[in-house]
Amino acid sequence: MRFKKTSLALTLLAALSMTNTVQAVTNVDSELQQYKTFAVNKIDALVIQTQQFVDYLDQGKIAEAKALYPLVRMNFETAEPIAESFGDLDPRIDSRKADLEPGENWTGFHPIEEILWVHNTTDGTEKYTAQLMSDVKELRAKVATVEVTPELMVQGAVDLLNEVSTSKISGEEEIFSHTDLYDFQGNIDGAEKIFVIFRPKLAAKNADLVKTLDNRFAAVNQLLAAQKINGKFKYYTELTDQDIAGLAEAVNKLGEPLAQMGIILE
Repeated sequence: MRFKKTSLALTLLAALSMTNTVQAVTNVDSELQQYKTFAVNKIDALVIQTQQFVDYLDQGKIAEAKALYPLVRMNFETAEPIAESFGDLDPRIDSRKADLEPGENWTGFHPIEEILWVHNTTDGTEKYTAQLMSDVKELRAKVATVEVTPELMVQGAVDLLNEVSTSKISGEEEIFSHTDLYDFQGNIDGAEKIFVIFRPKLAAKNADLVKTLDNRFAAVNQLLAAQKINGKFKYYTELTDQDIAGLAEAVNKLGEPLAQMGIILE
Protein backbone atom coordinates (compact mmCIF):
# COMPACT_ATOMS: atom_id res chain seq x y z
CA MET A 1 0.00 0.00 0.00
CA ARG A 2 1.04 3.64 -0.28
CA PHE A 3 2.57 5.13 2.84
CA LYS A 4 4.33 8.25 4.05
CA LYS A 5 8.02 7.96 4.87
CA THR A 6 8.58 8.37 8.61
CA SER A 7 11.84 9.06 10.40
CA LEU A 8 12.39 5.29 10.68
CA ALA A 9 11.91 4.83 6.96
CA LEU A 10 14.18 7.73 6.12
CA THR A 11 16.88 6.34 8.42
CA LEU A 12 16.71 2.97 6.72
CA LEU A 13 16.71 4.44 3.23
CA ALA A 14 19.65 6.69 4.08
CA ALA A 15 21.62 3.68 5.28
CA LEU A 16 20.94 1.89 2.01
CA SER A 17 21.95 4.88 -0.09
CA MET A 18 25.34 5.29 1.62
CA THR A 19 26.84 2.70 -0.69
CA ASN A 20 26.16 1.00 -4.00
CA THR A 21 26.19 -2.32 -2.23
CA VAL A 22 22.84 -3.57 -3.48
CA GLN A 23 23.90 -3.25 -7.09
CA ALA A 24 27.31 -4.73 -6.25
CA VAL A 25 26.01 -8.03 -4.92
CA THR A 26 27.28 -10.99 -6.88
CA ASN A 27 26.58 -14.71 -6.85
CA VAL A 28 23.12 -14.41 -5.39
CA ASP A 29 21.19 -16.29 -8.08
CA SER A 30 20.16 -18.97 -5.59
CA GLU A 31 18.90 -16.39 -3.10
CA LEU A 32 16.92 -14.54 -5.75
CA GLN A 33 15.26 -17.76 -6.89
CA GLN A 34 14.45 -18.70 -3.29
CA TYR A 35 12.70 -15.40 -2.77
CA LYS A 36 10.79 -15.61 -6.03
CA THR A 37 9.59 -19.11 -5.12
CA PHE A 38 8.54 -17.88 -1.68
CA ALA A 39 6.62 -14.93 -3.15
CA VAL A 40 4.93 -17.10 -5.80
CA ASN A 41 3.81 -19.56 -3.13
CA LYS A 42 2.35 -16.74 -1.02
CA ILE A 43 0.50 -15.28 -3.98
CA ASP A 44 -0.76 -18.72 -4.99
CA ALA A 45 -2.22 -18.99 -1.48
CA LEU A 46 -3.61 -15.47 -1.87
CA VAL A 47 -5.46 -16.45 -5.05
CA ILE A 48 -6.93 -19.57 -3.46
CA GLN A 49 -8.02 -17.84 -0.27
CA THR A 50 -9.36 -14.77 -2.06
CA GLN A 51 -11.57 -17.03 -4.16
CA GLN A 52 -12.87 -18.70 -0.98
CA PHE A 53 -13.40 -15.27 0.58
CA VAL A 54 -15.36 -14.11 -2.48
CA ASP A 55 -17.42 -17.32 -2.42
CA TYR A 56 -18.36 -16.67 1.21
CA LEU A 57 -19.40 -13.14 0.33
CA ASP A 58 -21.48 -14.33 -2.62
CA GLN A 59 -23.18 -16.87 -0.35
CA GLY A 60 -23.89 -14.30 2.37
CA LYS A 61 -21.69 -16.15 4.87
CA ILE A 62 -20.61 -13.15 6.88
CA ALA A 63 -19.04 -14.98 9.84
CA GLU A 64 -16.94 -17.16 7.55
CA ALA A 65 -15.90 -14.15 5.43
CA LYS A 66 -14.86 -12.19 8.52
CA ALA A 67 -12.84 -15.12 9.86
CA LEU A 68 -11.00 -15.64 6.56
CA TYR A 69 -10.38 -11.96 5.80
CA PRO A 70 -7.26 -11.45 7.99
CA LEU A 71 -5.68 -14.70 6.79
CA VAL A 72 -6.09 -13.66 3.16
CA ARG A 73 -4.57 -10.29 4.00
CA MET A 74 -1.53 -11.90 5.66
CA ASN A 75 -0.52 -13.58 2.40
CA PHE A 76 -0.73 -10.30 0.53
CA GLU A 77 1.18 -8.34 3.16
CA THR A 78 3.98 -10.92 3.32
CA ALA A 79 4.64 -10.76 -0.42
CA GLU A 80 3.96 -7.04 -0.88
CA PRO A 81 7.46 -6.13 -2.19
CA ILE A 82 6.54 -8.11 -5.32
CA ALA A 83 3.06 -6.57 -5.57
CA GLU A 84 4.46 -3.05 -5.30
CA SER A 85 6.63 -3.61 -8.36
CA PHE A 86 3.57 -3.59 -10.66
CA GLY A 87 2.55 0.06 -10.74
CA ASP A 88 -1.06 0.66 -9.74
CA LEU A 89 -1.90 -3.01 -9.09
CA ASP A 90 -0.96 -2.79 -5.41
CA PRO A 91 -3.17 0.29 -4.78
CA ARG A 92 -6.07 -1.36 -6.62
CA ILE A 93 -5.87 -4.28 -4.21
CA ASP A 94 -4.82 -2.56 -1.01
CA SER A 95 -5.75 1.14 -0.90
CA ARG A 96 -7.30 2.42 2.30
CA LYS A 97 -10.02 5.05 2.27
CA ALA A 98 -7.48 7.59 3.54
CA ASP A 99 -5.20 6.84 0.55
CA LEU A 100 -7.70 7.98 -2.06
CA GLU A 101 -7.27 11.09 -4.17
CA PRO A 102 -10.38 13.20 -4.86
CA GLY A 103 -12.56 11.33 -7.35
CA GLU A 104 -10.45 8.18 -7.25
CA ASN A 105 -12.33 4.89 -7.48
CA TRP A 106 -11.97 2.72 -4.37
CA THR A 107 -11.37 -0.97 -5.02
CA GLY A 108 -9.79 -3.96 -3.31
CA PHE A 109 -10.04 -5.46 0.14
CA HIS A 110 -10.78 -2.39 2.22
CA PRO A 111 -14.18 -1.29 0.84
CA ILE A 112 -15.29 -4.87 1.46
CA GLU A 113 -13.83 -4.63 4.97
CA GLU A 114 -15.92 -1.52 5.61
CA ILE A 115 -19.14 -3.22 4.47
CA LEU A 116 -18.49 -6.32 6.57
CA TRP A 117 -17.60 -4.62 9.82
CA VAL A 118 -19.39 -1.27 9.68
CA HIS A 119 -22.63 -2.46 8.08
CA ASN A 120 -22.33 -6.09 9.23
CA THR A 121 -23.58 -7.46 5.92
CA THR A 122 -22.31 -8.94 2.69
CA ASP A 123 -24.81 -6.89 0.68
CA GLY A 124 -22.93 -4.48 -1.56
CA THR A 125 -19.70 -6.45 -1.64
CA GLU A 126 -20.61 -7.74 -5.08
CA LYS A 127 -19.60 -4.32 -6.44
CA TYR A 128 -15.99 -5.12 -5.51
CA THR A 129 -15.46 -8.87 -5.61
CA ALA A 130 -15.09 -9.37 -9.37
CA GLN A 131 -12.48 -6.61 -9.61
CA LEU A 132 -10.62 -7.91 -6.56
CA MET A 133 -10.48 -11.43 -7.94
CA SER A 134 -9.35 -10.14 -11.33
CA ASP A 135 -6.60 -8.03 -9.76
CA VAL A 136 -5.33 -10.86 -7.57
CA LYS A 137 -5.18 -13.20 -10.58
CA GLU A 138 -3.37 -10.51 -12.58
CA LEU A 139 -0.86 -10.20 -9.76
CA ARG A 140 -0.22 -13.96 -9.88
CA ALA A 141 0.25 -13.88 -13.65
CA LYS A 142 2.72 -11.00 -13.45
CA VAL A 143 4.78 -12.55 -10.66
CA ALA A 144 5.99 -15.19 -13.09
CA THR A 145 7.61 -12.45 -15.18
CA VAL A 146 9.07 -10.20 -12.49
CA GLU A 147 12.84 -9.84 -12.22
CA VAL A 148 13.82 -10.31 -8.60
CA THR A 149 16.94 -8.30 -7.77
CA PRO A 150 18.97 -7.87 -4.59
CA GLU A 151 17.73 -4.29 -4.55
CA LEU A 152 14.10 -5.40 -4.61
CA MET A 153 14.75 -7.79 -1.74
CA VAL A 154 16.73 -5.47 0.52
CA GLN A 155 14.50 -2.47 -0.19
CA GLY A 156 11.50 -4.76 0.18
CA ALA A 157 12.55 -5.72 3.71
CA VAL A 158 12.96 -2.04 4.57
CA ASP A 159 9.56 -1.16 3.10
CA LEU A 160 7.82 -3.97 4.96
CA LEU A 161 9.26 -2.75 8.24
CA ASN A 162 8.19 0.77 7.36
CA GLU A 163 4.64 -0.47 6.85
CA VAL A 164 4.72 -1.85 10.38
CA SER A 165 6.09 1.40 11.82
CA THR A 166 3.42 3.53 10.13
CA SER A 167 -0.05 2.17 9.37
CA LYS A 168 0.21 -1.08 11.36
CA ILE A 169 1.49 0.36 14.62
CA SER A 170 -1.13 3.11 14.55
CA GLY A 171 -4.02 0.74 13.82
CA GLU A 172 -5.02 2.65 10.69
CA GLU A 173 -4.49 -0.15 8.17
CA GLU A 174 -7.52 -2.22 9.17
CA ILE A 175 -9.52 0.68 10.55
CA PHE A 176 -12.87 -1.12 10.31
CA SER A 177 -12.00 -4.72 11.24
CA HIS A 178 -9.11 -3.96 13.66
CA THR A 179 -7.29 -7.06 12.42
CA ASP A 180 -4.04 -5.08 12.05
CA LEU A 181 -1.90 -7.61 13.92
CA TYR A 182 -2.34 -10.16 11.12
CA ASP A 183 -0.98 -7.59 8.65
CA PHE A 184 1.75 -6.71 11.15
CA GLN A 185 2.79 -10.37 11.32
CA GLY A 186 2.68 -10.68 7.54
CA ASN A 187 5.02 -7.72 7.08
CA ILE A 188 7.44 -9.03 9.72
CA ASP A 189 7.35 -12.52 8.16
CA GLY A 190 8.14 -11.07 4.74
CA ALA A 191 11.06 -9.01 6.02
CA GLU A 192 12.39 -11.92 8.07
CA LYS A 193 12.23 -14.27 5.09
CA ILE A 194 14.47 -11.92 3.10
CA PHE A 195 16.92 -11.83 6.02
CA VAL A 196 16.87 -15.62 6.38
CA ILE A 197 17.57 -16.08 2.66
CA PHE A 198 20.60 -13.80 2.86
CA ARG A 199 21.61 -15.09 6.31
CA PRO A 200 24.47 -17.43 5.24
CA LYS A 201 26.19 -14.70 3.23
CA LEU A 202 25.63 -12.18 5.99
CA ALA A 203 27.02 -14.57 8.59
CA ALA A 204 30.20 -15.00 6.56
CA LYS A 205 30.79 -11.24 6.61
CA ASN A 206 29.32 -10.07 9.91
CA ALA A 207 28.28 -12.71 12.42
CA ASP A 208 27.45 -10.05 15.01
CA LEU A 209 24.91 -8.45 12.68
CA VAL A 210 23.24 -11.81 12.11
CA LYS A 211 23.08 -12.44 15.86
CA THR A 212 21.53 -9.02 16.42
CA LEU A 213 18.92 -9.56 13.71
CA ASP A 214 18.10 -13.05 15.01
CA ASN A 215 17.52 -11.60 18.48
CA ARG A 216 15.49 -8.63 17.35
CA PHE A 217 13.24 -10.56 14.99
CA ALA A 218 12.69 -13.02 17.86
CA ALA A 219 11.78 -10.14 20.19
CA VAL A 220 9.15 -8.78 17.77
CA ASN A 221 7.72 -12.23 17.14
CA GLN A 222 7.55 -12.95 20.86
CA LEU A 223 5.60 -9.75 21.48
CA LEU A 224 3.22 -10.60 18.65
CA ALA A 225 2.71 -14.14 19.94
CA ALA A 226 1.74 -12.67 23.31
CA GLN A 227 -1.20 -10.94 21.61
CA LYS A 228 -2.83 -14.22 20.56
CA ILE A 229 -5.68 -16.00 22.29
CA ASN A 230 -6.33 -19.59 21.22
CA GLY A 231 -4.13 -19.06 18.18
CA LYS A 232 -5.93 -15.93 16.98
CA PHE A 233 -4.68 -12.37 17.23
CA LYS A 234 -6.57 -9.93 19.42
CA TYR A 235 -8.35 -7.05 17.77
CA TYR A 236 -6.08 -4.02 17.72
CA THR A 237 -8.55 -2.10 19.88
CA GLU A 238 -7.95 -4.67 22.64
CA LEU A 239 -4.26 -3.77 22.96
CA THR A 240 -3.16 -1.52 25.79
CA ASP A 241 -1.01 1.55 25.29
CA GLN A 242 1.79 -0.43 26.90
CA ASP A 243 1.34 -3.27 24.37
CA ILE A 244 1.54 -0.84 21.45
CA ALA A 245 4.54 1.00 22.90
CA GLY A 246 6.36 -2.31 23.36
CA LEU A 247 5.73 -3.34 19.76
CA ALA A 248 6.82 0.07 18.48
CA GLU A 249 10.06 -0.09 20.47
CA ALA A 250 10.85 -3.59 19.22
CA VAL A 251 10.25 -2.58 15.60
CA ASN A 252 12.45 0.50 15.97
CA LYS A 253 15.24 -1.61 17.47
CA LEU A 254 14.99 -3.95 14.48
CA GLY A 255 15.14 -1.13 11.95
CA GLU A 256 18.77 -0.05 12.20
CA PRO A 257 20.41 -3.50 11.92
CA LEU A 258 17.99 -4.46 9.16
CA ALA A 259 19.15 -1.51 7.10
CA GLN A 260 22.74 -2.67 7.62
CA MET A 261 21.86 -5.82 5.70
CA GLY A 262 22.18 -3.74 2.54
CA ILE A 263 25.55 -2.37 3.59
CA ILE A 264 27.07 -5.74 4.44
CA LEU A 265 26.27 -7.27 1.02
CA GLU A 266 29.19 -5.65 -0.77
